[in-house]
Amino acid sequence: MQTRMKILTSALALGMFGAVAATMPAQAEVQKYNFEVVGTWGFLENWKSYESKFWNEQLPKASGGKLTANAKPYTELGIKGYEVMSGLKKGAFDAVHALTSYSAKASPELEGIDLAGVIQDFPTYRKAVNAYRPIIERELADKYNSKLINIYTFPSQQLWCNLKDKSIKNVALTDMAGKKIRTYSRTLGDFIEGMNASAVTIAFAEVVPALQKGVADCGITGTMPAYNAKWWQVVTHNIRVRVGYAATFTAINMDIWNDFNKETQDLIMSEGKKLEDELWAFESSLDQAGMDCNASGPCTYGEPGGMIPITPSAKDQAMLKDIAENVVLKRWAKRCGKTCTEEWNATVGKVVGLTASE
Repeated sequence: MQTRMKILTSALALGMFGAVAATMPAQAEVQKYNFEVVGTWGFLENWKSYESKFWNEQLPKASGGKLTANAKPYTELGIKGYEVMSGLKKGAFDAVHALTSYSAKASPELEGIDLAGVIQDFPTYRKAVNAYRPIIERELADKYNSKLINIYTFPSQQLWCNLKDKSIKNVALTDMAGKKIRTYSRTLGDFIEGMNASAVTIAFAEVVPALQKGVADCGITGTMPAYNAKWWQVVTHNIRVRVGYAATFTAINMDIWNDFNKETQDLIMSEGKKLEDELWAFESSLDQAGMDCNASGPCTYGEPGGMIPITPSAKDQAMLKDIAENVVLKRWAKRCGKTCTEEWNATVGKVVGLTASE
């Protein structure tokens, strides 16, 4: 009797379990979506080797073909870097790759991760990015209605000058006084003015003719971007001071993001983190390759550009530090305000051992 009772009880329990299971919702799956995406410059490695592959190969494969994209770079769409985040906010695009410096008009806080001349090496820069990430995430959400997916970089931003005479082998930062130097951000403009030079804002695609025509004497951009954009055809010298890293991020329109279930969001974040790690590893090696290619080589990307490389002297490094601390940092602190400055001091400032104040 007891045995029969146990069997009946077990059968009843199984029946109840089956009834409950039948009423439970099916496990959620990754949703299907086709993104409209804007990437960075189509002729640079970040787009060619990483951003485009993320949307066209990596994410579709990881999602079993459910997450796809129509992804095109700035250059194909005819969009300037300054225009990208306003388009994302308005819903013209679902996802973008954008630079913090190009997006800082609505948020001076975004400048805080790429202040000119403050950080001189990639490991320190990545620590600073990780420390400042919550602030960038908040600012993108508040000012641009967007979700931060990852943050990465370009090769270090350096000075490239057309001195017209390649026999000149010694160039100092003090020699920049009076020159017209291409910039693309306010913080780089502050740095240029700190050298007693004139900042000229020129879109990246327009720099080569500007240097040819004398609209600018020098320009600031990344080491490999300078090579790929053929600056070596119009520039004679590369002054190898690191004045920035062109911090770049992937962001998705927040309305689109909020419509995804947790499984879809988790997958995108996980794959986005992989992209971030790959790009950081790649950029540190690309930085030196860009310097080599613009000079006498070796260069696996094409013919060496033949520029004259200038290694900063101890005096140049001291001047760089002085401008970063007493011009760049002070001006940024003034336009960003007390709360913003305190946040920077508690994050990036701790990493680099500096304190921002007006």
